[in-house]
Amino acid sequence: MTVLSDRFNAAIARFDAVNAADPNTEMFEGKEYPKELLYAQRMTAWLDKYEPDASEALRLAVRAQHICRWKIPRREYTMDRDGYNEWRTTLAKMHGDIAAEIMREVGYDEQMCERVKALLMKDRIKLADPDGQTLEDVICLVFLEFYFVPFAPQYNDIKLASIVRKTWKKMSERGHQTALTLAPLLPANLLEIVKKVAG
Repeated sequence: MTVLSDRFNAAIARFDAVNAADPNTEMFEGKEYPKELLYAQRMTAWLDKYEPDASEALRLAVRAQHICRWKIPRREYTMDRDGYNEWRTTLAKMHGDIAAEIMREVGYDEQMCERVKALLMKDRIKLADPDGQTLEDVICLVFLEFYFVPFAPQYNDIKLASIVRKTWKKMSERGHQTALTLAPLLPANLLEIVKKVAG
């Protein structure tokens, strides 16, 4: 496993302290958590399983993936595809800026700050970045394990299939195989959708 620096631990602690201020909460196993703090912990837990030798930059990006997400609500943008895309782009920039600023404060150089920021800004996909693909896989795996079931009742099966298809396209083949190990845990209707998309 990657040997991590003191400044890494300091950055993670700062990321978590910021996310602990999330006014939105989620219950998990009988305990209430700030929503984005729980999400960040789930992201790290999945990365540890999926890529235990992940780079320091990837570990930082994974933990900061949704940092301060509640500060830019979806309702502030038009409820259409353009509004959604604008919201997501604005969020990604905010996540990158906040993570980079915290990293500077704990002693990271500008190159490392920009590396993590680029991962969070999703520049990775265009560059065929292996760390970026791993981050995308982890995002999708966390969604499928923890958020797909509560998310599903908002949509009909056709819309859900479209969402799963888009998620599937973002993942690597290894990500697909890992996701299929989660599929049997889904309710029957959602399992059927995943199986159809997976082909």
